[in-house]
Formats: sequence, C-alpha cells, structure tokens
Amino acid sequence: MEKPSDILTKEQILVATEETLRRFGIAKTSVTDVAKVLGVSHGSIYRHFSSKAELLEGVTEKWLNEKIIAPLSKVCLDSSLTGTALLKRYIQTLVELKHYYARDDEEMFQMYTRVTEQAADFIEQHIDHIVKQLAGIITREGITSDQPPAQLARTLFHATARFHHPAHAYEWKNPKIDQEFSDVWSLLEHGIS
Repeated sequence: MEKPSDILTKEQILVATEETLRRFGIAKTSVTDVAKVLGVSHGSIYRHFSSKAELLEGVTEKWLNEKIIAPLSKVCLDSSLTGTALLKRYIQTLVELKHYYARDDEEMFQMYTRVTEQAADFIEQHIDHIVKQLAGIITREGITSDQPPAQLARTLFHATARFHHPAHAYEWKNPKIDQEFSDVWSLLEHGIS
C-alpha cells in the first residue's frame, strides 16, 4: 500500500536506506530497493531526495552524526582529562571509531568512503565540525602554540589523517598501527608543549 508522500519522512527514508545498504551493499542498492522496503513508489523517495547521490549523502550525514560526532561530543565533555591528554583522547577516539566501523560495519563504512570521494563540500562540513570541537578543547584547556586554536586544530586533524581518513583504511590492519599512532602523537604533543 502506498504511503502518502506527506507522511513519509526523510528520517524514515534514511533508516530504510541504511537497512537496504546493509542488505545489498552500496553497489547494488537502488532507490527502487529503498522504495520497496518502505512500500512506496520510487517517486516518493525523489520528493525528498533529488538523486541517489543526495540520498547517500543524507545517510552518510546521519551515520556520521550518530556514530562519530556523538561519541566525540561526549569526549569534549569529559572532565576527567585535561590539557593535551584530553586532546589525545579526542583524536584517539576518532581513530578508534573509524577503525571499528571499517572492520565491523563494512557496508556503511564503504558508503561513507564513497561519499567522501564524491561529495567534497559535505565532507568538508564534517571536518569543520571536528576541527571546531578540537579548537574548543584547545581554547578551553589553555593549550598554546604558535598557531591560533582553529589552525592548530586543523593541523592536528591533518597530521593524524593516516589513522582516521578512509583512504588509509587498508593500512589499519597492520599490527603496528597503534604504536605508529602513539609515535606520531608523541611528536605532535612535544611540538605543542
């Protein structure tokens, strides 16, 4: 039975799309598959999302907010750590989350990787969110360097990209990756101090 398009919400479509991606994978998922899960015509999906690419961006945004940004936001509020220890915990959490999802949620991580390659503006907004959180920690904790907080935050993000950018996911299976992160972080921390 067709659901009226004014009752069908973007959230319902995003949940159904995530379910469909998990079932068929990104390469084989179509807008028609999502519509079938919802019991609507594919035209009902297009009333909310103009293309499959826009739909995938929406699912990626939802996934990133729930699986990456929400846990990182909790780290920002952690009062048990201070100074560079809090900064390290934030970046280490980012790294651990990306490694976990690359290993244990392959379909959604592949979708995120694909959107990363195709939607630069969208991904830049995600990076900006992380950089703002890092800059907030730097400012709040009184961490000083030659760079202003926002620039230092962006520098730290890019300096650790090998450990959290999906283009490097193939390297994360290396048993030495955790030690390599520790070595890089020690160097960065020394440069900040």
